[in-house]
Amino acid sequence: MRTPNTQLSALVAESGLTYEALAKAVGAVAAECGDRLRTNKSNVEHWFSGSVPRGDTPHYLAVALSRRLGRLLTLAGLGLPCPAEPDRDSIGLSLGNDPLDALLPMWRYELDRRRFLSASAYSVAAALPLSHVQDIAARTAAARTGHTVGMAEVAAVRDMIHAFSDMDERHGGHHGRSALVTYLRDDVAPLCRARFRTDDVRRQMLSAASRGVHLLGWKSHDAGQQGLAQRYYLQFYALATESGLRGHDGFVMRTMAVQGLKLHRPEHCLGLAETGLNRAKDQVDAQTEALFRVVHAHTLAKSGKHRAALAEADHARTLLTGAPGDESAVLGPGLGPTGRVVYSRTAKVHETVGDHRAAAEHYALAAIRVRAVQTGQVVR
Repeated sequence: MRTPNTQLSALVAESGLTYEALAKAVGAVAAECGDRLRTNKSNVEHWFSGSVPRGDTPHYLAVALSRRLGRLLTLAGLGLPCPAEPDRDSIGLSLGNDPLDALLPMWRYELDRRRFLSASAYSVAAALPLSHVQDIAARTAAARTGHTVGMAEVAAVRDMIHAFSDMDERHGGHHGRSALVTYLRDDVAPLCRARFRTDDVRRQMLSAASRGVHLLGWKSHDAGQQGLAQRYYLQFYALATESGLRGHDGFVMRTMAVQGLKLHRPEHCLGLAETGLNRAKDQVDAQTEALFRVVHAHTLAKSGKHRAALAEADHARTLLTGAPGDESAVLGPGLGPTGRVVYSRTAKVHETVGDHRAAAEHYALAAIRVRAVQTGQVVR
């Protein structure tokens, strides 16, 4: 005789979902992960009576209830048995003492072609803390190899990450992904736990590593693996914060706001965009600030603050046209030429507020910027 699952029933009661609504929510999460479920009211009744959902359904159930309740729930918290493998519903979705403790198992499962991470769902319960994290944890002082790391090693890591980023821009996110994972796991991770000549070298190495993790997040995003991308963005934030270099944490907040907008998950987007902009101001050049401001404008528009959104978009364009710089510069994976990004995102702002003529004009300006870069011309 089965034992009723009182933990699950209590959580569902707290959520206020009916059996039918819960079944529909679980099916929606499964669809995001490329799985088709025929979950219905009868299935939910069986779960309450103690039946264990089959296959990947427990994980979809955890995500559905996490979204509804606004906090991260694990299988154990749902009264369900935990598999021998790490709990995929929480791996990489929290900020621990050492970001590498989360990244190393993620890289291992990526290289083993384990599907559970690549097919994981985006979690609205995994909100990035908006307060500045002070000194997440002290790094291990002794290097594994006994080698002392200096700026030469930092430069080598930067050059390699730049090469992978250039490959991504030219050939797409799938190309070189396994090679990047292997490089970060086997070469960069040990360097991050090494002995450093100075504390500034340590900060620069963590910063370089964080850029590699961000690139992996973008590659996952490009492949449609939004849950995995979110996990990489969170750990990018942890590494960037630990580096202590100002402005890095704001950059990932901008990235995560863009991801939330793309997935129509606006729960944290405005807060992320505002905080990211505040962290970036006075720390970045005018063109880069324009990138932050135009995303902030988009989140304002999505929040119904149309007048403020249009004013912020105008501010972004003023920064773009009034600032010197190389229009063809690639600022990071997925960004591309600054002008193209600012004008295309401004077009989305006008779409959101219902001005489709202005949106079309700005999409055309974005296309002109792309053609100018391709032909070697600079457009101001």
